[in-house]
Amino acid sequence: MAIESINPATGKLIRSFNPLSDEAARQKITLAAEAFRDYPNVPLEHRALCMRKLAAILEHETDDLAALITLEMGKPIDGARFEILKCANACRYYADHAARMLAPESIPGGDHYSYVRWDPLGVVLAVMPWNFPFWQVFRFLAPALMAGNVALLKHAPNVPQCALAIESLVRRAGFPRGTFQSLLLEVHQVEMVLGDDRIAAVTVTGSERAGRAIGAQAGWLIKKSVLELGGSDPFIVMPSADLDLAVETAVQARCVNSGQSCIAAKRFIVADEIYDRFEQRFVAGMEAVRVGDPMKEGTEIGPLATVQMVEHLEAQVKAATRAGARVLTGGERMLGAGNYFEPTVLTGVPRSSAVYREELFGPVAMLFRVQDLNEAIAVANDTPFGLSASAWTRDPAEQQRLVSELQCGGVFLNAMVASDPRLPFGGIKRSGYGRELSAAGMREFLNAKTVVIASAGSVNEISGDAYLSDAAD
Repeated sequence: MAIESINPATGKLIRSFNPLSDEAARQKITLAAEAFRDYPNVPLEHRALCMRKLAAILEHETDDLAALITLEMGKPIDGARFEILKCANACRYYADHAARMLAPESIPGGDHYSYVRWDPLGVVLAVMPWNFPFWQVFRFLAPALMAGNVALLKHAPNVPQCALAIESLVRRAGFPRGTFQSLLLEVHQVEMVLGDDRIAAVTVTGSERAGRAIGAQAGWLIKKSVLELGGSDPFIVMPSADLDLAVETAVQARCVNSGQSCIAAKRFIVADEIYDRFEQRFVAGMEAVRVGDPMKEGTEIGPLATVQMVEHLEAQVKAATRAGARVLTGGERMLGAGNYFEPTVLTGVPRSSAVYREELFGPVAMLFRVQDLNEAIAVANDTPFGLSASAWTRDPAEQQRLVSELQCGGVFLNAMVASDPRLPFGGIKRSGYGRELSAAGMREFLNAKTVVIASAGSVNEISGDAYLSDAAD
């Protein structure tokens, strides 16, 4: 079955690719395994030089690469340019800070010298999604290559040209052959690749379904896995908030990447005292968002990435209204060519309905009225997901409670949720496990190797301690 690149703004086929055969995929795994034999010995300074060159190429070719993103998955061109520049920033961050993150950590104690060193695991398989086709890859790629790992990318089937472009960029930056390869595969072939003994670990960003399948196989194989899956992030607004700024940010947070982001705000939980004012302004803001050709400057919402995404979102909105929700604006698929859906606001979605607990991947917001902070936190946590949360209040006591009681991987007070190379990124519950970005993300695919060096005359003592420890175990 061909892997097809289809323009979501027009529905027209751009290019078609034949997937790799199993044998061709195994040859690429062989190349990666051979590359790993030598790559960890490449001086860190040389890896950093290549990473900085990669950042420079991204910046120099921003317009062309952004146009490719927009062509393949419909991201508005302004957002596509920002995505490419964000990738360049991540490359420079890890080039600048990898030495600190990888430095051995001395452990004081006793008469012996002890330290922890960080060793790369080997060949890491990355299964990545289409919604940020460069950024999702680079936030894994940059720390992995700086740490001495090598990578194989199985990208989403609707962005094959982005996948191939990333491989080309890495090679042009000077990284050795085989350290990063894109595999154009069908979904069922992932099991074969992950099952290969030469694959040391896997990272998945994508749907809960994909995470369950790959995480289960990795667990059975006893291979390290990191899962960054769906989210239904709450956006909480309390009476002390700057309402104008909160509303403006709320619209932006729901519509970022045409609503197709795991950390886009999806559930807007507003205190009763200010709910009516928030609802009126928020609906007006959603109605004012510019929907159109993603290649045009100023477009804020483009098409959804695939026909299937539009159909699924449409079915979710209809299910919500059947369950008793009201549509305040939008609610329909837009007529004409392309995968467009109206910016939509729902209110009164019953907490007993299935849609209440699902992720809405598109420009559809759910509003909830709550009486106080206790109810706001309860509604925010009443979800199977736990990725991030944005909370708006100027009350220090409320801020402290929100930080400590919200069940998620990150809390942003009076700010929109965003990923940043300096900060760990990831979730809990069905949003997955493990972290990306920062030192924490780099170390997910490193072996924390304990080293103990006996002082002179204490070898027998160390051997005896080890014996006793083994016996106790």
